[in-house]
Amino acid sequence: MMAAAPARAGDAVPVMPGLPDAVSCVLAAWIALLGPVLGAQAPQRAPAGYPADDTVWPNQHSFANSDPWLAEHHDGIRLLEPRVLVVNFANGASSERVQRHTEAMIAALAESSRYHGYADPTAPVTLAYRVFRYVDLQDAEPARGRERRNGSRYPKRPGYDGRGQNCDYGAFFRDDFAAHYGVPDPDRPGELLSLARMIDAGLVHELWFYCYHDDEGAPLESIEDKQHYDAELRPIAGRHGWAGNGHSDTLPWIGRSFRVTFFNIERGIGCGLENFGHALEGMAHGHFCPYFERYFDEFAGFDLDRRHGLPFRSLYEAPARDGWKARYPAPGVLQYHDGDAVRSLEGYHVVGGNVHFPPGASGDYDLTSDVPVLSTIEHYRLRDGPDGADRAEPWRMRSFYRYRELAPDCMGQWLVYWRQNMPGYRSPCVDDDGAPMKSWWVFLFY
Repeated sequence: MMAAAPARAGDAVPVMPGLPDAVSCVLAAWIALLGPVLGAQAPQRAPAGYPADDTVWPNQHSFANSDPWLAEHHDGIRLLEPRVLVVNFANGASSERVQRHTEAMIAALAESSRYHGYADPTAPVTLAYRVFRYVDLQDAEPARGRERRNGSRYPKRPGYDGRGQNCDYGAFFRDDFAAHYGVPDPDRPGELLSLARMIDAGLVHELWFYCYHDDEGAPLESIEDKQHYDAELRPIAGRHGWAGNGHSDTLPWIGRSFRVTFFNIERGIGCGLENFGHALEGMAHGHFCPYFERYFDEFAGFDLDRRHGLPFRSLYEAPARDGWKARYPAPGVLQYHDGDAVRSLEGYHVVGGNVHFPPGASGDYDLTSDVPVLSTIEHYRLRDGPDGADRAEPWRMRSFYRYRELAPDCMGQWLVYWRQNMPGYRSPCVDDDGAPMKSWWVFLFY
């Protein structure tokens, strides 16, 4: 069941109507005393340094994931500054190396949250992560042969047989890891905060960890158990589920949404952006929120069967033959495989593409098919074309080559640009009712 929202900083204990103030205060004191016994969440104060400005989150009034305040104030949030706990298991990867990578990752995510930043140098950042704490869990003296492998405290799933993912995500929440984090409990002298209590207190909003990706370190790229919401963006009591690139039963539900992201220490910023891109896809495919799912599927091309009657939902699922899944013999024509036949769809335009498929891609991970295709990616939900549709115009992959240096590996250069076309704070995009679209970045912390 979803945890109660944290009390707002400065809130007074309510006086019970109809009772004398003295009696009311005595009852309130008993409720405060018995609340923890009865399972009620104790009032909390915002962590030190959080702003009073309600256009920034976290703030003094709302500071923990899944706080209903986020939905209530969604349209007014101009800047997100989530705190991330960073853990390094990779033997031989210095703390300085991890910090450099983390800072570069934060910078790339910030750049990618600037709506149409490729065209507007003044576009503001919407997503600006901050590091809460670095935790170094390398082995001080690695066993022989493991100098360039993961430290012995990497949480391997019990019974792992060498197949599939092997991370025991529950370990991050247990007491022995609280000792590794070393965060004192302000309410219990001499004790340390568990990860769950840090999340509930709004000290931590995500966990990022580094390791080598091999048979002893095979975690998922991004994993989350997320609170579910109804069509009115109200939390549904008792409803939550996976929202990442895969799922593990070892990830505990703690009453609030929480995302854990893995970074392969041998890869760069672009590959990290892939993890975050698949997290967005996982949020939609995990059905956590009808609003987000409806518009993200449209933007990312996960509705090709419904929109065009194609025999697959997205190009991820399209059959590959002769080295290609899709071809574009002309800007408004899509060719695809249907069994043994090659078929053509006239009057086709790409909307926004997805992690593996930029507009014009012939197959997964294609960054070089610089053929002109019709796309509405830069006009998504602007309704600036004929008959109130989004304007489709010829588009080439060279549109995102400017980000090659920022995120050079994996699909990074494309993903910076891709994210810059997603609706952000007060972007001019509109929904089906003609109302301003909600910023997609706020949904990350619902």
